[in-house]
Amino acid sequence: MDSITQAALGAAVGGAVLGHRLGRKAVLIGAVLGTLPDLDVVIDYGDAVANVTEHRGFSHSLFMLAGLATALALLSARFAPARDISLGRWGTFFGLCLLTHPLLDALTTYGTQLWWPLDVPPAAYPIVFIIDPLYSLPLLVGIGVALATGNGRRGPAWGLALASVYLMFAFGAKQLVEHRLEPVLAERGLQEAPRLVQPTPFNTLLWRVTVVDGDEHHELLVGVLDGDNSPLVETYRRGADLEPAALASERGRRLDWFAGPFLRYETRTLDGRETLVATDLRLGFPGFHPFAFTLATRDGDDWTPVASSEQLEPPSRSNREALSRLAGRILAPEPALCTSAFVGAGWVLDTFEGC
Repeated sequence: MDSITQAALGAAVGGAVLGHRLGRKAVLIGAVLGTLPDLDVVIDYGDAVANVTEHRGFSHSLFMLAGLATALALLSARFAPARDISLGRWGTFFGLCLLTHPLLDALTTYGTQLWWPLDVPPAAYPIVFIIDPLYSLPLLVGIGVALATGNGRRGPAWGLALASVYLMFAFGAKQLVEHRLEPVLAERGLQEAPRLVQPTPFNTLLWRVTVVDGDEHHELLVGVLDGDNSPLVETYRRGADLEPAALASERGRRLDWFAGPFLRYETRTLDGRETLVATDLRLGFPGFHPFAFTLATRDGDDWTPVASSEQLEPPSRSNREALSRLAGRILAPEPALCTSAFVGAGWVLDTFEGC
């Protein structure tokens, strides 16, 4: 999630746990702790692929944060002026303020390395977009009340409760979307194909579905309010013939570990050289994928890994129209909104006849 939301979550948790004892201080300390894990963005790992795949790494590890919370609790119990706060209460305060950050991040698409340093793929069960005002607003109002009144507990506790109810709604919305998907995918024999179901920007009523099937990937938009309308399926090239060349490089393997099968491969001419580019299909939206990386250049019949991967700029187009059309699609499944409307035709294999 965005840093403002993470700070608000930490502040609300801090106020709910120790607001009755520390007042505004609990809220302010919680805000600092809530945003602390995201300071890893200032680290330059020297390469675009490394910078993206190392984010939400060690600083989001449950092991690391639990250790930090324990150390802070021991220090506070020993040296803090508030002598009547027990070690267990300090541990709850620091533990929840820190650990809720990666747990919330794991509910977005990007992926969070909860179990670092274990070599397991990042955890992701996306039920909220990285910025969702309906989740953030109750937290912000709650901590605003706490800071204004000096009552550090009641406002944050209510804000936290309402935000948690919203997450429960988002989870239920995803289950509904998954249920509506089953007959559509079964008709195409895609029940076992890798799929990603995630909310579209800023809401949990319209969901984007990406299904990978060999050299193709399929895109669908499914709305909670769609009723009996069957979702449309649009099919795109994935460039799987280039995947072996990508996986021959260390950075290509790292991206595959990070994004799994949700990668598209293509060649582009950059600086006069044929260059292999990998795009993370999970992040963004068709036509607006922000994470595309150079992996190798062609020398004759062979691919040579680049010395340092670069992140390419997304297409220079305004996304205002796309967001406006997505917002309209939430309440109105007709007429159809086609993702191919925002994508270069060269990648589109099959679209609904109304697109």
